[in-house]
Amino acid sequence: MMTYLEDSHCELSNNLSENSIRPVTVGRRNWLFCDTTDGANASMAVYSLLETARANGLNPYKYMEYILEARPDGRMTDKELETLSPWNDNVKKLCEK
Repeated sequence: MMTYLEDSHCELSNNLSENSIRPVTVGRRNWLFCDTTDGANASMAVYSLLETARANGLNPYKYMEYILEARPDGRMTDKELETLSPWNDNVKKLCEK
């Protein structure tokens, strides 16, 4: 087992991951639409998209606008879905902060 003392790349804390989920835990009591499993799954999908956009240096609002305009569905190929991903260069140009 490797510890942070043996590998300088290991973080001493998990503050980064805790701070990214803070809005979810703080707002949880305010989300009345999450009274079903489907509502909870839908909100977690949205939060996953938002946090992935933030992690890739995008403006989350612009990215969500871009995704909603593109309207991805189950018929899209992997290549088409790749054009919607937040790490795609075209998306970064369109949705940068």
